Amino acid sequence: MKNRRSFLRKTFLTAGTLSLSSFFQKSLAEDISDAMINLNRLSPEAAAQDEELWARIRQAYTTSPTIINLNNGGVSPQPKVVQDAANRYYTYANEAPSYYMWRVLDQGREPLRAKLADLAGTSPDELAINRNTTEAVNTVIFGLNLKKGDEVILTKYDYPNMMNAWRQRERRDGIVLKWLDLDIPTDDNDAVVEKFKAAITPKTKVFHITHIINWTGHIMPVKALCDVARANNIYSVVDGAHSFAHLDFKISDFGCDFFGTSLHKWLCAPFGTGMLYAKKDKIKDVWPLLASPEGQEDNIRKFENIGTRSFAIEQAIASAIDFHNAIGSARKEARLKYLKTYWVDKVKNIDKVNFYSSMNPEYTGALFNFGIEGKDAGPVHNDIFRTHKIHSSPVKYEQVNGPRITPHVYTSKYDLDRLCEAIELSAKS
Repeated sequence: MKNRRSFLRKTFLTAGTLSLSSFFQKSLAEDISDAMINLNRLSPEAAAQDEELWARIRQAYTTSPTIINLNNGGVSPQPKVVQDAANRYYTYANEAPSYYMWRVLDQGREPLRAKLADLAGTSPDELAINRNTTEAVNTVIFGLNLKKGDEVILTKYDYPNMMNAWRQRERRDGIVLKWLDLDIPTDDNDAVVEKFKAAITPKTKVFHITHIINWTGHIMPVKALCDVARANNIYSVVDGAHSFAHLDFKISDFGCDFFGTSLHKWLCAPFGTGMLYAKKDKIKDVWPLLASPEGQEDNIRKFENIGTRSFAIEQAIASAIDFHNAIGSARKEARLKYLKTYWVDKVKNIDKVNFYSSMNPEYTGALFNFGIEGKDAGPVHNDIFRTHKIHSSPVKYEQVNGPRITPHVYTSKYDLDRLCEAIELSAKS
C-alpha cells in the first residue's frame, strides 16, 4: 500500500494527472491527490458517502462559488488540470502552427485513441475522435445505405438533433420512421423491449436507441434491444451522450453496431469533444460525412477527415481520462446516484412536487426531472435561479414539464440542500 500510495502521488503531482498551475498551490494539489488515493481504498458504496473526500476533490474544479450549476448534463466544467492541458497545447501550437499542429500534436491521436478505447472497452480501430454526439450519430444516420421504404424504429423521446437527422433522411430518401411512445417514467424494461419487437417488419433496418433519455434520465435497456436487433439483422445505433463516463459500463457490453457520445459532458473533457464507436465489421457500411481517400472504406479513421481541427482540445482529452480514472468509473457512478437520491428523497413529500423520472437507481443515474403541479418548467426554472442562483435545464416536451437537474462529482450536499429549499419555495408560491 505504501508503494502504491507513493506511485499515485508521484503520478498525480509530477506525471501530469494533477499537475496544477499556480492557480492551485502545491499543498492543495497534494490534498487532492491524497483524497483520490483514499477514495480508491473504499468500495463504491462507501466512497459515495464520504463527504470529506469529495469536498477535497471539488477543489480540482474552478466552478463559480455563487452560481450552483445543476445543468452538468448540458456541458460539464473541466477540472483545472484539463483546462491547463488545453491551454498549454494551444500556446505550444501557436509557436509555429503548421509545424507543431501537424508534425507534433497530430502524432498524439493514436495514443489518445488507445487510451479512449481502454476506457470504452473497445479496439482502438473501432473508435473515431470527433466533436460531439450529434456529429458521431449523424455520421451513421446519413452514412448508412438505406433506400426508399426501409424502416427505422425510434422513440418520441430521442434527442432532437437525431430525430431531425432521421426526418431529413425521410424527406430526402423516402425511408419510413416508426415512432414509439414511452410511458414516462417507467420501471419496466420488458415493456420497452416488447414495443421495439412489435414494431419490427421485414423492412426494418435500424433500431435507434438513446441510452439515457436526455429529457428525464431514463436508462434504456440497451443490451436487450441490441440483442433483438442483432437477432433480426437490424443495425443498432446507440446515442450515448449522457451515459459515457456517467454509468460504469463498457461499450462492448452491449453488442451494439454503433455508439456516439460527447466527452465534454460526464467525462469533463474540453468543450467540443466526442467520439464514435463503429463495430469493426460495420465500418464499411457507413459513408463518412466528409469525404475520405479511397482505400479507407473499412478504416475508422475515415470519419476523422474534417480538415484543420483544434489539436489542443483534442489532446487535452487524455487529461480528462486520467482524472476520471483516478476516481474510478464505479465510484463515480455510485456518487452521482447517491447525490440524485439525496435531493430527491428530501423533496418527494413536498406538496405539488411530482417526478418525471424513476426513483429506482436501476433506471436513472444523476439526471432527474421534477415538476411542480400548476407550473410550467420555465417558471420553476426561473424560481430556483431567482431565489438560490441554481442553474438547471427547463424541459417542456411531450409528457414532461419540469426542470432537469444534473449534479456532478464536484456538487456538494450543501448545493443540493439549497436546491431543496428552492423547490419548496417554488411549490408554495
